[in-house]
Amino acid sequence: MRKNTLFIVAALLGVLAHFAINPPVMNASPGASGVGDPYFPHLGNGGYDALHYTIDLDTDLAASTISGTVTMEARATQDLSRFNLDFGGFTISSITVNNRPASFTRENRELMITPAQAIANNAEFDISVTYSGTPGRNLGASASPFSRGWTFYGGGAYVASEPDGASLWYPVNDHPSDKATYTIIMTVPDPYIVAANGTLEDVTRTNNHRTYTWENHDPTASYLVTVNISEFVRSDDTVVDGVPIRNYFPAHRQAVGEQVFSNTAHMMETFNEVLTPYPFEAYGAVVADTSLPFALETQTMSLFGNNILRGDSGAQVVIAHELAHSWFGNHVSPATWRDIWLNEGFATYASILWVEEHYGHDVAMNAMDSWYNVARNSRVIIGDPGRENLFSISVYFRGAWTLHALRERVGDEHFFEIIATYQNRYAHGNAEIADFIEVAEEISGRNLDGFFESWLYQANIPPKP
Repeated sequence: MRKNTLFIVAALLGVLAHFAINPPVMNASPGASGVGDPYFPHLGNGGYDALHYTIDLDTDLAASTISGTVTMEARATQDLSRFNLDFGGFTISSITVNNRPASFTRENRELMITPAQAIANNAEFDISVTYSGTPGRNLGASASPFSRGWTFYGGGAYVASEPDGASLWYPVNDHPSDKATYTIIMTVPDPYIVAANGTLEDVTRTNNHRTYTWENHDPTASYLVTVNISEFVRSDDTVVDGVPIRNYFPAHRQAVGEQVFSNTAHMMETFNEVLTPYPFEAYGAVVADTSLPFALETQTMSLFGNNILRGDSGAQVVIAHELAHSWFGNHVSPATWRDIWLNEGFATYASILWVEEHYGHDVAMNAMDSWYNVARNSRVIIGDPGRENLFSISVYFRGAWTLHALRERVGDEHFFEIIATYQNRYAHGNAEIADFIEVAEEISGRNLDGFFESWLYQANIPPKP
């Protein structure tokens, strides 16, 4: 009897100790299935803040498949009984939460996960999803060529995900309002090379395969994460104010690639001077060995198709535009997709600042005049363009003219102070259009409601200043 009593007491003490360390969560509830974006209401998820992703995948280029495990480290923002990730397609073989098997269901791109034990508010936890398959299979092609996520082509693969393609290749809280850092571990067959975000930390070789480990230490929106696989050659350009510029070109196009991108350092020097210092640890370009109808500002490693290698002045403007997104879109990201002007209008105008520096004032203004003529034929409201007009040319061209008109209204000193204050105030975070207007009024000391109403929220473009 005494042994039984001691055993029961010891068991009760063990139970009490367990609950002292892991107190039960009494009022847990499911996290929201979206963040309420006005254009993409089901994009992103509530109940937690993503902190870091480790994407560890094997790539079979012959079969056009990927497989492996993605682990997300997160912090709960409520007591969680269940939470969602955005993830479309693939066969999921297992999901664990804090190393314990979790149950899950799926509906379209919503992956609903129920952990074995509810998660307390403010607790950090990790989720691992192991899966395999062909990206995008049976999901239908996106209308936007730069939102398809992982895309295989004859010579390799690239990832372009704006605005909602990240969830088509890895499980993620897929909204720019929840940035995180990344470790990308990618195994590919020889002789392929992987270029991704951040800095290359390690390459190992096993059985005719190479495993590349990239570390991305700065907060990054999910649509800006990229992986590029091809028979690349790495070309180290130069170091600008401590920032290394390294590019990846198709091996058979290295010489022309180095020539076409030779102005990148000068572009960065210009932006460092007129904007703020470049905000990340490295920069560069990757040129996929296929023609693309777009370029994309994937963070620290802008993506281009091999058609950029024509190298004319138009290509130079595109290269400057994507670099400028490092400040506008990457460093300060939109709070919602309705705020797309803060990305595209700003990067477009920044490219004109470099054109003015490199080619002269007349060339820059000739380009601006041609853009104005295009924009005045559009009735898109660039401050609220709608989902279908997210990448309307008016958002770019009229967006750039809005900033030029603001510069004319407040003067150069105030204009560039507005830009620097905006960058510093929302560094590595998110902003909405109202935040920029508040900064502009604060620095200029003017009421600019009428100005922004006419340029951002009226169908007809105002007269040139």
